[in-house]
Amino acid sequence: HAVVVFSAHGVSRQVVAHARARGLHAIDATCPLVAKVHQQAQRFVRQGRTLIMIGHAGHEEVVGTIGQVDAPVHLVSHTADVQALDLSPDDALAYVTQTTLSLDDTREIIAALLARFPGIVGPEVDDICYATQNRQVAVRALAARVDLVLVVGARNSSNSNRLREVAERSGVPARLVQDEHEIDPAWLRGAPRVGVTSGASTPELLVQRVVAALGVLHPDPLTPVVQLPGVREEVSFRLPAELALP
Repeated sequence: HAVVVFSAHGVSRQVVAHARARGLHAIDATCPLVAKVHQQAQRFVRQGRTLIMIGHAGHEEVVGTIGQVDAPVHLVSHTADVQALDLSPDDALAYVTQTTLSLDDTREIIAALLARFPGIVGPEVDDICYATQNRQVAVRALAARVDLVLVVGARNSSNSNRLREVAERSGVPARLVQDEHEIDPAWLRGAPRVGVTSGASTPELLVQRVVAALGVLHPDPLTPVVQLPGVREEVSFRLPAELALP
C-alpha cells in the first residue's frame, strides 16, 4: 500500500476519511500539542458551545482543527475580528488557539473575547507551543543586544513570521530569510551587531549557513559570533508507532 503521513500541523477528518477510502497506509504525525487542541475543540462542541478559533486563515493547523469538528467555527485573527463577530454575550461560547501564534497577540485577542463575552471558556495561552514560546522570549532578549535580527525560516511558517514581528515590536529591524542566499548586504550597513534566530522546525544546517554567510558579507567580518543562552528544551514526544524502533 502507498503511505501517507499526516503532518505535525494535523489534518481534518475529511482528509483522514479520504486516505482511508483510497486504501492508503496512514501515519499520523500530528504534534501532540495540536492533537490536544483538536480534543478541546471536540469537547467544547459536544458541550453545545459555539466555537471560536484564534488563528490565521488558511494555515494548515487552522484548517485541520476546524475540520475536526462537525459544527461551524468562527475564526478570529485580530482584536477587530472579535468586535465583528455576530454572536451574543448570552451564547454558550468557547475558544481554542493555534499553537504557533504570538503570545502577545493571543493574550490581546483573549482579553477582547473575555471583555465582549464574559461567559466564554477556553485554555488561555496554555496551548501555545513551548518551542514557540521559548523562541519568542529569546528573540526579545536578542533584540535588546543587536541592530538587526535575521529569522531563518519558510515564508509560510507561522512561528517564523511571529518571531520577525516580535523583534520588530522590540524596536529592531527584522528580516525573514529562507537561506543564506536571501541576505541582502544592504541590510548589514549600519548594523554592526546582527542577531540570528530560526523557526521551530528550521534545520540547524540552514542556521549555520546563514551565520557563515554573515562572516563573508558583513562589513566587519571579524566580529565574533556569540551564542546567547536560552531555555533548555527537554520535552520529547513519542514517534508514531509505525516509525518507532522495535
